[in-house]
Amino acid sequence: MTHDHDLVLRPTEAQTAAALAPPPGRTGGDLVVETLRSLGATTVFGLPGQHALAVFDAVRRSDLRLVGLRVENNAGFAADAYGRVTGEAAPLLLSTGPGALTALPALQEAAAASAPVLAISSQIPLAGLGGARHGYLHELRDQQASFRDVVKSVHTVRAASQIPSAIAAAWQSALTAPHGPVWVEIPEDVLRAETVLPQVTGVDATPPELAPRPELTALAAHWLTQAARPVIVAGGGVIRSDAAGKLKQLAERLDAPVVTTYGGKGAFPWAHPLSLRSWVEDRHVTDHLEDADVLLVVGSGLGELSSNYGTFAPRGRIVQIEADLGKLESNYPALGIHADARPALQALLETVGERTDPQAPKRVEETLTKVRTRIEGQDRALEQNLLTAIRKAVPDRSPTFWDMTILGYWAWAGFDARRPNTMHSAQGAGGLGYAFPAALGAAVAEPDTPVLAVSGDGGAMYGLAELATAQQYGLDVTWLIVDDGGYGILREYMTDAYGASTATELGRPDFVALAESFGVPAVRSTPDTLTADLKRCLTTPGPSVVVLPETLRMFAPTHE
Repeated sequence: MTHDHDLVLRPTEAQTAAALAPPPGRTGGDLVVETLRSLGATTVFGLPGQHALAVFDAVRRSDLRLVGLRVENNAGFAADAYGRVTGEAAPLLLSTGPGALTALPALQEAAAASAPVLAISSQIPLAGLGGARHGYLHELRDQQASFRDVVKSVHTVRAASQIPSAIAAAWQSALTAPHGPVWVEIPEDVLRAETVLPQVTGVDATPPELAPRPELTALAAHWLTQAARPVIVAGGGVIRSDAAGKLKQLAERLDAPVVTTYGGKGAFPWAHPLSLRSWVEDRHVTDHLEDADVLLVVGSGLGELSSNYGTFAPRGRIVQIEADLGKLESNYPALGIHADARPALQALLETVGERTDPQAPKRVEETLTKVRTRIEGQDRALEQNLLTAIRKAVPDRSPTFWDMTILGYWAWAGFDARRPNTMHSAQGAGGLGYAFPAALGAAVAEPDTPVLAVSGDGGAMYGLAELATAQQYGLDVTWLIVDDGGYGILREYMTDAYGASTATELGRPDFVALAESFGVPAVRSTPDTLTADLKRCLTTPGPSVVVLPETLRMFAPTHE
């Protein structure tokens, strides 16, 4: 009797011929590249270091596209964005010690945002491993320990024959829900050594689907069908799972209002009659959620921001669909369904009954009117007008990337992301400097689509070196820098809390002149000319910088 798996394991004649006559001069670095190509990778990010040179040499001799950035952390942010935009695992090539450690903040953001990044790092030679200190350059006592608490999984290689399996296992881990960054570590001498192993072909690392248990979705469907006031909270898991269409179907079938978390921006149409938008730091929206008798939370852990700083106190039942087991019921008791958003929403669509609630859109509009009235009473017309100006300038299909800056905080709540997976920020881990290098990664992923990055002057200083990257590769990214001479949001927080701010005022360059010194066109803008300036830059191929000298203020959130 012949089983299907026997047929899969039998090599073809071409594979056998290739295995018997591998090309000469190949190294462990070639095994890395061949495995990546076999898995479907076309692009890698990173920058070389002494221990990783064999990998980069192998990339040179391959058809992989290498995008070399100037700082490892920025390379990590670029890979993060590439993974978010494409849904593919983004290879990130790093050297040992300082080079690897410099990428840690980017990997933390990728973990918080469930971005599939495949970090491959070199390591000191095998002779230096095992606990003793040998004095190798870049040596760490336990390099992988620095990453174990950040990434989703760690994979170590100690022999060339282990390379394909380790990378395949890491690739599968990165793309198994919830997506996330993974770490592969390979010693320098293993990468450099010549190998007689056959060329790597036919690697399969297809991730398994994380499907819901049917008895749980059956109960959730019953609760939602019988609910008087169901409401849906859509988080970043809806975006990562490409489930926005199914979310919309379910909301309309139930007549259930939908609020998107900051990570879930674009998961539900902004102007839909059932859309509560993203004002999760507003007490009126919190009240609306608390009034629900059944609250369906999809792809969110209801963390600090999404729970309005923990002030959300639900009175009804909660159903939580979450791919990250560690987030399931971690903040609120619920009917916890451990599943990826897409198959879970499909299961609900197949079992939920249809309900009609003509008052639901009216309740949504009443809540949004209260939000607008509150914001309008805070004298924040400038900030709202800037969001409007940006929205007018940016094509609907264009990805936007926002740094941890006041205008970015406004965008979390008030920017209309008109399509799923087009608005990204570093709000997962909250590190500075994300927007511009991430936008470069998105431009690599979608070279025919202009990309917008938004930073404050403080956050912009983290990524200035990547102006050289943008110019070198001709990446179609427009970088809006709001220049207020300091860390604006920290200045505001400290002044409110302590009556004065410390270490928030910054000397900074002439950003226009600096950009032009890299060969990147730049313009100094005003609130009145911002739309026109952005449109001109976004429709001109290649990188550009728009500098807006303005001091902005945050809206006052309400927690009580």
